Amino acid sequence: MRFKNSVELRIWGRYALFSEPITRVGGEKCSYPVPTYEALKGILESCYWKPTFIWYPDSVRIMNAIETESKGTRTLLFAPKSRNDNAVKNDLSYYTYLVNVEYRLRAHFEWNEHRPDLAGDRDENKHFFIARRMIERGGRRDIYLGTRECQGYVEPCVFDEGKSAYQESPDMPLGLMLHGFTYPDEGGDGVLKMRLWRPVMRGGTIDFCRPEECPVVEPIAHRSRKTFTTGRNFSPVVDELEKEVGRDGLD
Repeated sequence: MRFKNSVELRIWGRYALFSEPITRVGGEKCSYPVPTYEALKGILESCYWKPTFIWYPDSVRIMNAIETESKGTRTLLFAPKSRNDNAVKNDLSYYTYLVNVEYRLRAHFEWNEHRPDLAGDRDENKHFFIARRMIERGGRRDIYLGTRECQGYVEPCVFDEGKSAYQESPDMPLGLMLHGFTYPDEGGDGVLKMRLWRPVMRGGTIDFCRPEECPVVEPIAHRSRKTFTTGRNFSPVVDELEKEVGRDGLD
């Protein structure tokens, strides 16, 4: 489904690591075969984000064949081996990365109804055109494909153009995967939650379910949402400049 404020972008990079939480227990990481909803949402937020709205990834196309590569990585130990050993020590871990990835993403944003304090910033035209311009420039902040050592790149694209490596493949169930996290200011109940689902890749395309439709939702912890106060951490001057960008197309 295509929304009025949909954006379409091509995402690519040499390596990606959308790590599965189960594999982190021993200090090592292994990537999911495809990006998670939360990872794609994070890429969109790196392109452009305001607490006024929430990004919703709708669909992603897996363009390149899924290939992995394991690399040895020196990581810091989480705790000293003994009480008398306070020196910083390293440990050798093996991380399994995805190699030569390329995705095409379609997404849209919706207002965060749990932030009535920012209702005055709900200018769809302004946010849509700023988001498009930031995607054209490669993102407002650095793009990472799952983790910081995996640099990524973005540019505008047409979602249906190009042929996926799995376009003629049968349906591919991907098992139980992390969908994402529901943060306190997005859920409205002050609880940080983890969501799980069972995606199916059809013809190289994964259509995401909405967060409220995930079959498994687990509460993690109670957290308070961040407040925004004019003159303290919210500038009316910046807001007026952004309105000019959305209205007149200025940089």
